[in-house]
Amino acid sequence: MTYTRGVHRTVTEAVRTWSGQLVALSHGLHDEPETALQEHRAAARVAGLLESAGFTVTRGVADLPTALVATRGTGDLVIGFCAEYDALPGIGHACGHNVNGAAAVGAALALAAAADELGLTVKLIGTPAEEDYGGKVHLLDAGVFDDVAAAMMVHAAPDDSIGASSLAIGSWDVTFRGKPSHAALAPWEGVNALDAMTVAHTALGLLRQQLPPGVIVHGIVTDGGQAVNVIPARTSARCEVRALDTEQLAAAWLRVRACFEAGALATGAELELRCHGRDFADLRQDPDMTSAYAAALGELGRTATSRQGETMASTDMGNVSQLIPTIHPTIGYDTGGARQHTPEFTAYGKSPGADRAVLDGATALALTGADLAMSPDRRTRLLDGVRRRQRSRPVADERSGGRSASLRPGG
Repeated sequence: MTYTRGVHRTVTEAVRTWSGQLVALSHGLHDEPETALQEHRAAARVAGLLESAGFTVTRGVADLPTALVATRGTGDLVIGFCAEYDALPGIGHACGHNVNGAAAVGAALALAAAADELGLTVKLIGTPAEEDYGGKVHLLDAGVFDDVAAAMMVHAAPDDSIGASSLAIGSWDVTFRGKPSHAALAPWEGVNALDAMTVAHTALGLLRQQLPPGVIVHGIVTDGGQAVNVIPARTSARCEVRALDTEQLAAAWLRVRACFEAGALATGAELELRCHGRDFADLRQDPDMTSAYAAALGELGRTATSRQGETMASTDMGNVSQLIPTIHPTIGYDTGGARQHTPEFTAYGKSPGADRAVLDGATALALTGADLAMSPDRRTRLLDGVRRRQRSRPVADERSGGRSASLRPGG
């Protein structure tokens, strides 16, 4: 590590100083889970804590009411920490975003304590709706990340890991519209929208054998009709497609779309497809930053397993990583064998192990940021990257299409 022992002491003592508030933040988020784009109390908690520490906080950035940016420092090197705080419907913080968000806030507080000495600016970006809409993609397109030289966060998990990629993902809302009729007296006069959905699901099931490794299709029916004795005139579903990268995702969607078109063709129903949220790109973790993080984590007595070449689920941090040097390691704690997106995982979110993960994750991220600032080679590489991006970035009125706009043809 290239930072001095004085900087190390400043960072670690700052985490200790704020430890009570950071654990309280994690617990507060856990106790009051809010889903995508509804994280009003969560955003207010994060903003209030950072304002109390002297950060300049802007709420509702990029027209997202629950997004925020908090900055402290005046240096040319901008280190960005991404705070997630949305929960899942029905099962709360089953992905551990209370841990993620509190750790990112802790990292920002800790690194800010050494910002002047290190010649950097700390930027905490509150990123809503990771589980659904993809807040980071929206903020990226809006230019919120334009000055960020390095982006970091940790993600709650059953173990410590580094280096993994993630699957690209796209999501669609599917609607079939038919014609109602009495199901017994004159079914031949109706157009059965549920039959259209059944044909489509059958076609998807058969398609799976022909999909390349890494491509996953899954979905739910959200409306299958209203009365058993009426030919369903409307059915709806949500479908997600995951793939190893954005190119494979676009190709897979063409095959999946054809399955829904088959349902419409077979039954005479009308088909409507709408993109749901933003496409998530595959995650590309920066090897140099990963090495710095692993070393920092080791100083805390933790050892991360390398997952290089493996894939996690999906994250909108992938879109950030396509443009900006990024790390997205996992920070582990005992979950009794439970994995994310289950009620059992939620139950461990306020455990002593989860609280330690908040503090250790904050410390490791902050020490990584200090290393980036004090290593001449790393600092130069990151600043050169910002300058290159700023020279090539689109003008503001082109951002509606976005540097990370929909990847799906015909979406």
